[in-house]
Amino acid sequence: MTAAAPAKPADDAPHLLVVDDDRRIRALLLRFLLGEGYRVSTADTAADARAKLEGLRFDLLILDVMMPGENGFDFARALRASSAVPILMLTARDEKESRIRGLEIGADDYLAKPFEPRELSLRVANILKRSHPPRAAPAQSVRFGPFVFHVASGELRRGDESIRLTERECEMLRVLVANVGETVARQALAGNGEAVSERTVDVQVNRLRRKIENDPANPLIVQTVRGVGYRLVPIM
Repeated sequence: MTAAAPAKPADDAPHLLVVDDDRRIRALLLRFLLGEGYRVSTADTAADARAKLEGLRFDLLILDVMMPGENGFDFARALRASSAVPILMLTARDEKESRIRGLEIGADDYLAKPFEPRELSLRVANILKRSHPPRAAPAQSVRFGPFVFHVASGELRRGDESIRLTERECEMLRVLVANVGETVARQALAGNGEAVSERTVDVQVNRLRRKIENDPANPLIVQTVRGVGYRLVPIM
């Protein structure tokens, strides 16, 4: 009985590029890593890998050192001049000098052949974890000036006083606090078709300012970025 084919990985699973001139090793790594839930592409030379990198985005390269033509060290060095994609280097040699050379070039980790598939899996997972740290949980509330905005409920308070917001004002404030300190384009504040013009967005922002600014004509909290949009400045 033949083994079942690996399940199709999720569309957002990390995409790995295996670069090795040994067809048997490429096939084994392809099958194993697909079974681990990754999307996997393969290349047999540095030139083939370079062509794939030009058309696709990868989350990690698994790169063999000993390849004919441009070897793994030379390819990694050239790649590091223009890309920060993580690299796990594979080699049949376990000399200390080879490991150091790979790390000096900019490889993220180094694994000597032969290796246990489980060790490869753990190293891949650790590199991906370091290069894609989990996003911080969104803030439950944001304070600016004397106000506190509770994101989930959409409640705006000034001390014990609740400030009434319209649905559109609440939507705009959520977008602004999610990008606090950064410029938000008018289009991003336009909602789902209700605010169809920049002028409409400007009018709605001005209404919001009248509720949270001491001087709406000279706003300190919701500031205008001329020609682009607005930004929320969390003054204290």
